[in-house]
Amino acid sequence: QITLADFGGGSVQAGGSLRLSCRASVFTFTRNCMAWFRQAPGKEREGVAEVDGDGRIRYVDSVKGRFTILQDNDRTVYLQMNTLKPEDTAMYYCAARNIRVCNTEMFAGDFQYWGQGTQVTVSS
Repeated sequence: QITLADFGGGSVQAGGSLRLSCRASVFTFTRNCMAWFRQAPGKEREGVAEVDGDGRIRYVDSVKGRFTILQDNDRTVYLQMNTLKPEDTAMYYCAARNIRVCNTEMFAGDFQYWGQGTQVTVSS
């Protein structure tokens, strides 16, 4: 069982930056596929970035070049978000699989553990 605590959201103007953090209750580095998802009102939950147990990283096209997923050598995963746009406004969730492999598509149903979410609001 893994408990995830995600935080770091806030309100920024377009072009600004935020860093989200996700701290797991257990050691996750190299052991779990870790990801960030987001969900805007009226929309489905969307995978934003993920990192597998070998450090392979994948991003959704809309954030490539602007967002970076990072992890420490223990239990914390970050999402560095730069050049934020109003369309990035959403509730952001940290997620973990109970295995180290990530699938080729970031599908919410593949993840067993979820943080409570942290709101990101980008104004134009």
